Amino acid sequence: MSRRFDVVVVGAGAAGLMCALRAGQRGRRVLVLEHADKAGKKILISGGGRCNFTNRDVRPESFLSDNPHFCRSALARYTPQDFIALVERHRIAWHEKTLGQLFCDGSARQIVAMLLDEAAAAGVDVRVGHRITAVDRSDRFAVTTDHGSFEAGTLVLATGGLSIPKMGATGFSHDVARRFGLAIVAPRPGLVPLTLGVPELAGVSLEVVAGLGRTRFREAMLFTHRGLSGPAMLQISSYWRAGEGIALDLLPDLDAVAFLKDRKRSRPKAELRTVLGEVLPQRLAQHLATEGTMATLRDRDLEALGERLKRWTIVPTGTEGYAKAEVTVGGVDTDELSSRTMEAKKVPGLFVIGEAVDVTGWLGGYNFQWAWSSGWAAGEAV
Repeated sequence: MSRRFDVVVVGAGAAGLMCALRAGQRGRRVLVLEHADKAGKKILISGGGRCNFTNRDVRPESFLSDNPHFCRSALARYTPQDFIALVERHRIAWHEKTLGQLFCDGSARQIVAMLLDEAAAAGVDVRVGHRITAVDRSDRFAVTTDHGSFEAGTLVLATGGLSIPKMGATGFSHDVARRFGLAIVAPRPGLVPLTLGVPELAGVSLEVVAGLGRTRFREAMLFTHRGLSGPAMLQISSYWRAGEGIALDLLPDLDAVAFLKDRKRSRPKAELRTVLGEVLPQRLAQHLATEGTMATLRDRDLEALGERLKRWTIVPTGTEGYAKAEVTVGGVDTDELSSRTMEAKKVPGLFVIGEAVDVTGWLGGYNFQWAWSSGWAAGEAV
């Protein structure tokens, strides 16, 4: 059994498999090591099992990073259209949901099978159930596992971030990067539900515009027993820091002040909660309403309430952490890497790709596209 390779890729997820298959297609002898018992475990659970594999509207502005320009090169060189072409070549049926999100018609297993088939065709050696115990380097990288040691001139870190530890997520790539002197942007949970004490509203959902600074997301919000979830909250959570207030427009299509004043004239005997119930879920209307009829409310009270409905500011107590986070924000500092090749500038032969890097996409297929694009960029260079 061979122990010497041109490239060792650590992690058989989206980025790792893409990098490996592209390097194999270029004639490189590639080994992929995965500590889990199967490849692509996070791919398999994504998109409710149907894998939201990319987004038609991917653009650099849809990614968070201390260097917002870093992702441009990789995204331009391997685009959503490139991945769609690969999917169609494998005759995988897909459909578009809202906001440019693309899903398999069938199962996420099709995407994993596609990647493994492409890797096999390129001669890539994929080994699962290999737990790495040490990584060293002299003239070549030496990777020691519980199944023996392997050598390569090039090492690619593609083990993702800390999100969803029950799926086997660890800080391995960050730990190895630190050992080789690379700086890390402090990781935190992203695309994660926020905690807030409003259990009486659990189950209530509505479309909102969630805002933090200049960032805005218009999508659904869901109250849970622990706080706030739904796409709008998951999106804004990646930007949120402890102690910050999030502004919610509860009536994005309505001039709330004009609506309330109109109802004061047209329905003066109606209770405020009844009027709010025309445009908000009943339980939320009751939660926000004061006692009294519309006739008893002064115009300035209606103006204040209307402004509150358009900018209801909440301060979450925290997040539900990595256990519920879809991604990790932060990671290997992009200043340490070439944006064209993903190679560490001060450690030749060491590459970092995918979620392990300080590049985090929006909800809706963006993070998969970053995995494909960064993996492809590295696969072209290793």
